[in-house]
Amino acid sequence: MDYSNVRDYRDISKVLKTGTTTVGLVSTEGVVIGADMRATMDTFIANSEVVKVYKISDILGITTAGMVGDLEYLVKILRMQNDFYRMDEGRSMSPTSATSLLSLILQENKMFPYLAQLIIGGLNKGEPEIFSIDPFGGYTKESKFTATGSGTLSALGYIESIYAPSMGNLDAVRHAAKAIQIAMRRDSATGDGTRIVSITKKGGYKEYTKEELDKIVK
Repeated sequence: MDYSNVRDYRDISKVLKTGTTTVGLVSTEGVVIGADMRATMDTFIANSEVVKVYKISDILGITTAGMVGDLEYLVKILRMQNDFYRMDEGRSMSPTSATSLLSLILQENKMFPYLAQLIIGGLNKGEPEIFSIDPFGGYTKESKFTATGSGTLSALGYIESIYAPSMGNLDAVRHAAKAIQIAMRRDSATGDGTRIVSITKKGGYKEYTKEELDKIVK
């Protein structure tokens, strides 16, 4: 998350080059989302334990890249709205519903936009869904995989070379972690470890420990 060069809050071009790498993959069992853990201020590493992957519910997660304050606010709004939705409907929001909500919020603030790139991942009636959302509220439903941040080219290059629709959950976890690790080698703003989460019908929301990832990725 590199936001040191954003002098004008409306200079949205800066967030599109934000220093991070986040990824999302669809597997046969659900979705896998992940990110690195480094925050930078220009060439200075400001933090090496940043949370960029957030749990919204057992069937819904989000990755974040951009201005830290904006991202935390949007996550709080989404969590609050999910609580209201669960009270009214008796179930959590789907990725489609969450994406529609965040899209409206971002579109309504185009004059002073939130500096945010987001990946929404989860299950909708048991079916995997991943959406990529830009700072102006535009979004794309991804049928296979996506990535954001300054390490995008490296991450996508790797994922595209290995991705298969028949990929199971553990393979998706392995390749998401490897994609971020590869981005770390070429992008100085990406680093300090990975946070990987899978969301499946059988296992719900699971965040993998470093030890678990080491065994899976070896």
